[in-house]
Amino acid sequence: MSGMTGTKTKGAEGRAGRGLRLLRSGAVHLAYLLGLPAALLALWWVLAARSTNFYYPTLDEILAAFAETWFSERIVDDVLPSLGRLAAGYLGAAVIGIGLGVLLGTRPRIRALLEPVLEFFRAVPPPVLIPVLMLVAGIGDTMKIVVIISGALWPVLLNTVEGVRAIDEVLSDTARCYGLTGTARLRRLVLPGASPQIVAGLRQALSISIILMVISEMFASSSGLGFTVVQFQRSFAIPEMWSGILLLGLLGFALSLLFALFESRVLGWYRGLRQSQRGEK
Repeated sequence: MSGMTGTKTKGAEGRAGRGLRLLRSGAVHLAYLLGLPAALLALWWVLAARSTNFYYPTLDEILAAFAETWFSERIVDDVLPSLGRLAAGYLGAAVIGIGLGVLLGTRPRIRALLEPVLEFFRAVPPPVLIPVLMLVAGIGDTMKIVVIISGALWPVLLNTVEGVRAIDEVLSDTARCYGLTGTARLRRLVLPGASPQIVAGLRQALSISIILMVISEMFASSSGLGFTVVQFQRSFAIPEMWSGILLLGLLGFALSLLFALFESRVLGWYRGLRQSQRGEK
């Protein structure tokens, strides 16, 4: 009886120890994540505390303008439309980039045929296309979404092509021997094998999408974060302008954290494989 009690006590102590280690690990990770931003904000606060320059307001003025400006109807009128355009453009770039990248990666002849045309369009900066797209698609959401797609497409496409081409030939031959063709080959070999580089391309495309979202809203727009920041600048509402810039940084940071969660789920197997390989070495 005493042995069973001792075993239960040791088990409880073991669970408590694991929980404490997880808590410490989470605290360390949170410190790494927020430590530098907090230090930079504190430095900004100190350096700007005595600012008398109209164009460089103090941080407390910016934060006051942030609360007054963005905790209002502007969330619905400006923030949500921007996020909707960002989501539509980013998802469009992901679908087109992965689909076309798989096709080019698995079909060398098609890749050789389309490569000169793709290189030409890749060399054209997406903001240059805005006047042309305004003539073709108007000044509505369609134009802004197409601008995002035109820039965010390339990192996804190029990384997908390289990821598909880099699939292990031994695995490819093994799949062929087992009769794995068509959709089954794509789902079980091609996409998993290329997924690390596809995800890397998607991460690059996210930052490009945010930039192009803002740029597209600065041209002939009536809503959105880019439009609002420019309007504040033109009306000399400087604290409000800085609050918009701060909001864009916070949105980028939040989207980066969400993407990190997505990446950990999609590439959990890959990270485990790399860790096991490092452990063997």
